Amino acid sequence: MSRRLGVSAALVGGVLHPGDVAVADGVVEAVGLPPARGGAIAVAGLVDVQCNGYAGIDLTSVADVDEVTALRHAVAADGVTAVAPTVITATPDTLVTALGHLDRGRNQEAGARLLGAHVEGPFLSPARAGTHPPQHLHSPDPELLTTLLDAGEVAITTLAPELDGALDLVRQATAAGVAVMAGHSDATAAQAHAGFDAGVSGATHLFNAMSGFAHRAPGLAAAALAHPGAVVTVIADGHHLDPDVLRVVAVAAAGRWALVTDATAAAGMPEGTFVLGDVALTVADGAVRNPDGTLAGSAATLAGCVRTAVAAGIDLSAALVAATATPARLVPPGRRPHPDLGVLRPGGVADVTVLDDALRVSSVLLAGKEVTG
Repeated sequence: MSRRLGVSAALVGGVLHPGDVAVADGVVEAVGLPPARGGAIAVAGLVDVQCNGYAGIDLTSVADVDEVTALRHAVAADGVTAVAPTVITATPDTLVTALGHLDRGRNQEAGARLLGAHVEGPFLSPARAGTHPPQHLHSPDPELLTTLLDAGEVAITTLAPELDGALDLVRQATAAGVAVMAGHSDATAAQAHAGFDAGVSGATHLFNAMSGFAHRAPGLAAAALAHPGAVVTVIADGHHLDPDVLRVVAVAAAGRWALVTDATAAAGMPEGTFVLGDVALTVADGAVRNPDGTLAGSAATLAGCVRTAVAAGIDLSAALVAATATPARLVPPGRRPHPDLGVLRPGGVADVTVLDDALRVSSVLLAGKEVTG
């Protein structure tokens, strides 16, 4: 049965086109129909490729499949129809256990689509560890990478490309169908470009926990913005990046910047104390910090990141693409649940998020069926 979504416009091909959207039998039946009143818009379901936790649940220390299911429901209620569950640096046993729980949870019919995991670490720079426990960092090790890739489905991994042996891991991961991002890195621009040449797809949470933009000694952040094929992810939670920096990124990396939440268990919860792996977190004034005061992930929603980007002066269509089609590009084709991930088009799978005129989530469809948290 055909259903109208009651929107006035839809994001199709990166452009907001006026008109309502109809879905039927799990696919987008038509766009550009006579528009409904009001300012609601339909976009492809939001795609978050860096989510460490949500709704009180930490994915690195996840205890069972029920927690994975609860997280999937929680992110879906906030407009995300596909999420890459992210685990941070921890002991190999902890990571293997978490990836196993995620694999079992991926098979459940529940909430947002659970993409392959994003394994952030442990092959990171001690100089740019951020909240990653330094005692669990590891030099590049092909056997350990094999262990992690065998422990469960992995879509993305983040490493520091300047470490000895890191480029071999880049080639190993990409040969296994896993996208590699550079992050938590003290790379020079030359080392970053060597990483891109070896197969690194882009940079994780740009400017945070990485070498930056010194005009005579550029680092990873500058190289990623300069490299035409690099996708850069940004955390637009109002704490990690200044609005001026968001605007620079949107111009310098037009069409290749993606919004991520880097959400922790604090997302969707009242302020208080939480954990990220075995690191204690405190949330106050919307910012998540570890015991030494360093920012440690976020309490953001992806729709909230869209609103922050738009409030910074970024074009609405560009901000919406950064929460849908561009992060979907980072998911290797063989790891995508369907070919329309992050894209709304006639005839495509009807994973759709409807935003009201304040860009707040009003309804979410997964294969044409409305989902709730």
